[in-house]
Formats: sequence, C-alpha cells, structure tokens
Amino acid sequence: MAAHVANRKAQLEVIMLVRDPEVCQSINDNHFNCKYFPEHKLPENVIATTDAKTALLGADYCLHAVPVQFSASFLQGIVDYVDPSLPFISLSKGLELNTLRMMSQIIPQALRNPRQPFIALSGPSFALELMNKLPTAMVVASKDKKLANAVQQLLASDHLRISTSRDVTGVEIAGALKNVLAIAAGIVEGMKLGNNSMAALVAQGCSEIRWLATKMGAKPTTITGLSGTGDIMLTCFVNLSRNRTVGVRLGSGEKLDDILNSMAQVAEGVSTAGAVIALAQKYNVKMPVLTAVARIIDNELTPKKAVLELMNLPQVEEV
Repeated sequence: MAAHVANRKAQLEVIMLVRDPEVCQSINDNHFNCKYFPEHKLPENVIATTDAKTALLGADYCLHAVPVQFSASFLQGIVDYVDPSLPFISLSKGLELNTLRMMSQIIPQALRNPRQPFIALSGPSFALELMNKLPTAMVVASKDKKLANAVQQLLASDHLRISTSRDVTGVEIAGALKNVLAIAAGIVEGMKLGNNSMAALVAQGCSEIRWLATKMGAKPTTITGLSGTGDIMLTCFVNLSRNRTVGVRLGSGEKLDDILNSMAQVAEGVSTAGAVIALAQKYNVKMPVLTAVARIIDNELTPKKAVLELMNLPQVEEV
C-alpha cells in the first residue's frame, strides 16, 4: 500500500514504519525491500524508519497492517505519538482471540481514544498483483461518509477501483471469517475431495458468514460484495493464499505446528478460527464448517472425521 500510494503522487511523502533495521536500510539506500517483494523497486518517495515518532509526526493518514493478534500491544507502545484526529486505515483482517474484538474496536481502545477516525480497507487483493499494477477493486468502510470518500480519493487509481461502504461490521466480519473458510477450502484440496465438495463447502461457508454477520448487524449485501464473496473467491480458490496453504498442508496430513514454523508470514485464519466457536455461541448461530476448522486447529478433530461429521448432518431445507 505504501508503494501504491506513493506511486499515485510523486510529491507525497510516504513513511514506512518497519521493525527490521536491515529492511529499513535496504528501502532507503536501494529502494528495495530485501525481505518482501525484493524484485520490486519502490518509489523514491517511500522512506523507511524504525522510529514510530518520526513516522507519525505530521501524518495525514496511517495505514495499519500489523497482524490482528499483535495490534493492541503494538498500538499501546506508540500511543504517545498518535494525533487523536489521525485516521487509521486498517488492512488487518481477523478477530482478536479471547476478546473477539475487530480492528474497529482494537484501534480506538488501544489508543485510548474512542473517537479515533477508523476505516477498514478490504476486498480481493493479493499484494503481488497490486505491486504489478494489475486491475483490482477494493472497498473502504467507515461510519463517517466524508472520511470514506477522502480515503477513496487517496487510494483510487487507474488500476485500483475503490467503493465506499458504511457497513464496517459486515466488511470486517467477512474479511476475518473468509480466512477461516480458506483453511477449510485448503483442507478439501489437500484431501483431494474433488471440485463438487469444494463448491459445496465454500457455498456453505458463505452462508455461515452471512448468518453470523447479519446477526451482528451487517447488511447481507456487504456479504455478497467485494469484501465478502469477492475476497472469499480469491482466498479459497487461489494458490497464493496463505490461509488456503495452511489448509492444503493440514488436509495432506501435516501437523499445524510444523506448518506454522515453516511460514514467514502470518496466516490470520489460524487465530481467528479460535474466535469462531465463541462467536457462534454468543450469537446462537450454527456454523458447522467454520467451527470444524477451529476444532481441527485445536486438535479435537481430524480432517477425515470432520468430513464424516459434515456429511452426516441432518438433511435440511436451504436457508
């Protein structure tokens, strides 16, 4: 996103706050991130720093891409440098374990400012394709329509279409749960169960996400839009998806710990799966596919047993 925003206007100063001094130096000296996308030259107006105060001083927007489970502790560490009117555009998709909080709750609470402006950015968007300037469409959701329009103007370009939404809950819940569904889709692939079962599983998963999201106050149209169905298709059916990869490896018999230890990036669906069971209970929604993923991750269920369980559910009317 830093590269995308910087490419749009050469006069913009885009500061990337990074943890790794080596990555920081690589970006500033050579305009390459030596760790991620090392072949892609970054725009000259992307400047890296490891110092939060420097990064946040005088900022107009903050794009937040810290994984959900680490966001609260990270934000508590930088709270002193955050202007109370600085809009946070969240790229992180998931639910916090134990608390079940979404990013729209984590950010203002961690910054101790209930009025911190918040926008969720979501939709089917593999980073690599955005870096390659391939046509992409995403959605920005905020309760504040003026803010959503401003962020739309900031991000929209000739290869990125941005729609606006007021349904923050729908966009966030769809974005979080599609990662869990992608693990399920990967398991089907890893077990070589075929295309019929893949289609049936993803359709059921979409329904489960819609049932829960609408109980939480989301609009059904959001769930069939870019941040719902759009992102679900991409994450469930395409090999670049980290969460799907976790599922494929689980389905072919690997142990979760071995899979996670071998991955450089975070698969948000693994943590979010743990929150699904609690949410399903809290809102009294039956979610057999998504809760099965959580049980597989918690070692309560093998993928094989999960399939048997799902196939033996009562035959019902479609809802």
